Amino acid sequence: MSDELMLKVTSLDVGYGRAQVLFGVNLEVPAGALVCVMGRNGVGKTTLLNAIMGILPPSAGTIEFQGQNITRIATYDRVRRGMGYCPQGHETFPQLTVYENLQVTWEAAKGKKGAIDEALDVFPRLRPFLKRRAGFLSGGQQQMLAMARALVTGPTMLILDEPTEGIQPSIVAEIEEVIERLHTEVGLAVLLVEQYIDTAIKLADSFIVLDAGLVAHAGTAADLHDADLVRLLAV
Repeated sequence: MSDELMLKVTSLDVGYGRAQVLFGVNLEVPAGALVCVMGRNGVGKTTLLNAIMGILPPSAGTIEFQGQNITRIATYDRVRRGMGYCPQGHETFPQLTVYENLQVTWEAAKGKKGAIDEALDVFPRLRPFLKRRAGFLSGGQQQMLAMARALVTGPTMLILDEPTEGIQPSIVAEIEEVIERLHTEVGLAVLLVEQYIDTAIKLADSFIVLDAGLVAHAGTAADLHDADLVRLLAV
């Protein structure tokens, strides 16, 4: 992990129309670090990621990526600069095959040669299903495909919104192993939205907890054993 910041979010306000959801959020992701964003349902975790990716414009504050202010640039430009995003809900193109899903994403991002094979090396379970439509995959396979789509863009930072939600335990363990390997062996910075403390303790270098749109706590993985924090995260 480096002292260099991959992502810096400063005093971010975000909302939907007149309904403000995030209030002055600050967040830093050092290069090579894995940072968890935690909190109960409805506290603004996905809203924060959507703002970071340019899907939802902030009303105040700044977003910097690799030292450059990206607050007002388009989502596709953020992807081409190295932000790989895997939204909540196993998002794929259901009518396209597994390979077509990867190819379309790779072409749109102007990915490097060999990126599709590299993503399939990370998720070898997908190789037997390259000609199968994504809509006919299991939930776990769809999540693997969604993450593989993010990887073919050639990210320097991977942004994952609850990648283990609603998936069978055996696949959850596999996805956790992949995230850990991408972080520790490949050296990707990772921003992970996660509800479960056990997963955060296992994977994270540091974390923030959102509560009612505010950063209620911030610290290292060791702090996640704190009883008051556990109560705050109780669903």
